[in-house]
Amino acid sequence: MLNPLAVCVCGLLLVTAAPAVLAQAAAPATASAEGAVDALRSFVRDAKAGRASFVQTVHAPNSSKTRVSSGQFEFSRPNRFRFNYLKPYPQAIVGDGEKVWFHDPDLNQVTVRKLGDALSSTPAALLAGQAIERDFELQAQPDRDGLSWVLATPRQRDGTIVSLKVGFRGRTLAALEIADSFGQRSVLQFTDLLIEPSLPAERFRFAVPAGADVSAQ
Repeated sequence: MLNPLAVCVCGLLLVTAAPAVLAQAAAPATASAEGAVDALRSFVRDAKAGRASFVQTVHAPNSSKTRVSSGQFEFSRPNRFRFNYLKPYPQAIVGDGEKVWFHDPDLNQVTVRKLGDALSSTPAALLAGQAIERDFELQAQPDRDGLSWVLATPRQRDGTIVSLKVGFRGRTLAALEIADSFGQRSVLQFTDLLIEPSLPAERFRFAVPAGADVSAQ
């Protein structure tokens, strides 16, 4: 079963993404809300590739229950990304610039979908895309939990994503909140953020495992 981020990235193609400023310079503990908007714009403009660890917490609608998973994220502009979920069970979401691959190793199942214009309304567009203000309306939000926030509302309103909130600590991405049309709220918290001038192209290629059940949609 795909986790909620996968559903968000899938909604990509009905729609994750991929989760963002990974700045290395020292920065104040918080920035103004307008500064967070500028930080997000700078990330999209200047960060060509990068990697981070993440913890994802999914809040079910009308319930106190949560589900926690963790893994690693990589991106390379334009539109190449990899989410490797490691706990509680392995799963991969890989965008190679033309297609998005979803792999469940436990079931040995692969789903592949065309990247499509719908990428513009997903978390992956914030993390690996290039035309953020073409794809999202940006609005500064009040500081919360020691972070400054930007609300990013997809201009394309018929996707799975209702809204995204991007939280910064200074000029560094700290969190991404995803609200979807199913009433779920997913929170990704990033650590060990590192900007790279480039990453090897093979990181964003997906090889179908032997014997895998492949579904193209």
